Amino acid sequence: MIQADSTLSTPAQESLTYTGLLEVIKSYLDITLFTLKDTPVTLFSLLIFVVFLVGFSVLAGMAKRILDRKILKRFIHDPGLRYTLARISQYIVVTLGVFISFQFLGIDLTGLTVILGFLSVGIGFGLQNVTSNFISGLIVLFERPISVGDRVMVNNIEGDVIEINIRSTMIRTVDNISIIVPNSEFVSKDVINYSHGDPTYRLNIDVGVSYGSDLDKVLKALNEVAEESNSVLTDPPHSVQLREFGDSSWNMKLLVWIPDVKEHPKIRNELNQAIVRKFREYGVEIPFPQRDLHIRSDATKG
Repeated sequence: MIQADSTLSTPAQESLTYTGLLEVIKSYLDITLFTLKDTPVTLFSLLIFVVFLVGFSVLAGMAKRILDRKILKRFIHDPGLRYTLARISQYIVVTLGVFISFQFLGIDLTGLTVILGFLSVGIGFGLQNVTSNFISGLIVLFERPISVGDRVMVNNIEGDVIEINIRSTMIRTVDNISIIVPNSEFVSKDVINYSHGDPTYRLNIDVGVSYGSDLDKVLKALNEVAEESNSVLTDPPHSVQLREFGDSSWNMKLLVWIPDVKEHPKIRNELNQAIVRKFREYGVEIPFPQRDLHIRSDATKG
């Protein structure tokens, strides 16, 4: 006669085991961690709160990308305005997510005054800079002194605005180096925005010619350089000026308009090379700097 192995568990026993495990997990999840505004906060409610925050953050990022790349692109041609609207929509979704998460946690929105009270104390002890950058970020987004794609000069650094965040702005320099600039820099300091409203740019080329040059040939050569360049606009027209009489040269200036300020280093190089070739064609000399050195020897009498 074969006896049943008592060590083998029956389905009923396994069900009891799982039930016991679930009861243990539930007991841990129901542990009250702390109380906020007379509302007990358990481990379970805190986990769901974090899940809600992460979920709304991901949803906000998806909404921003969809608005910027698909919906707004059909109606708004300005990429800077599209970015601003998409970014604001992202912040709205995140803000709604925070409110909904707190409501799920069982905390009334009026209870947030306690948290804000703690934050105000923190701001007084060292968060002034973060708050300043936060408020400056809102000003930058709404007033739009700079937009994504603008060519700017801040702290003697020239580059293109790549991304505007709530605390800082990312700028990619002409050398393809990304620099994080606090938003307060764009509100409290002087910032040059080359692209604001109009990407055209007046490029100034300085060149000196010797005093023995034929002035008419110099003017003709510089005018031809501007007229023959495909990178220079015909309207507004260019101009050639004799700005000053230097120590060893006439200091000339060629002023031209170009369609895109971002191309000014490239176009400056093209025009400089064209000036050298044109001056050699017309026999115009670019002088070396000259300095007069006087040596005096005193003879001593014996």
